[in-house]
Amino acid sequence: MPTVNVFNMAKEKVGELNLQEDIFNRPVQTHLLHRAVTMQLANRRAGTVSTKGRSEVRGGGRKPHRQKGSGRARAGSTTSPLMRKGGVVFGPKPRVIEVKMPKKLKRLALKMALSSKWQSDHLLILDDYRLEEIKTKHFCSFLDRFAMKKVLIVTEQENETLEKSARNIPSVKVLRVEGLNTYDLLKFDHLVLNQPSVTRIEEALGS
Repeated sequence: MPTVNVFNMAKEKVGELNLQEDIFNRPVQTHLLHRAVTMQLANRRAGTVSTKGRSEVRGGGRKPHRQKGSGRARAGSTTSPLMRKGGVVFGPKPRVIEVKMPKKLKRLALKMALSSKWQSDHLLILDDYRLEEIKTKHFCSFLDRFAMKKVLIVTEQENETLEKSARNIPSVKVLRVEGLNTYDLLKFDHLVLNQPSVTRIEEALGS
């Protein structure tokens, strides 16, 4: 069973925590992580892009010029893709973009993403998030103390002080446990959890 140190925001060790082996220390299969990330990114797409074909653009009611004698190419309509303001050939049309993945594999990918953080020593456990006021400067001091830049912070409940202190930093994202996902875990270098959020994750993903 993996054991991690628990710190406070002043970087003082305040205890140790045992993590579930099945969630935080399982073999990582990169192809499954790739499949989960591909699914997430594909399902974010709206699929609303659209172009007009030659039958949809305005105009084209008459032959633009006579067939012979003008010195120009033969043309039957101004909506031809060869013409200025003509239709688009094989352009995109609205479509449903949906990639499916079995629930068991989604959960497995999420466990592997969590395991990769612990195995690479990029997992930090805090006893709690203690910020006295909404202040980005104080939050940046916390990041510098632990030498972290690209950070995903997970909370078990709404924490307005933390969320507002971190929202102006582009390399930091604050998520609640319900929104934890494989893509964000892999996108950010470091993962920060507090003890209550660890408990919630283990309850949700425990076998």
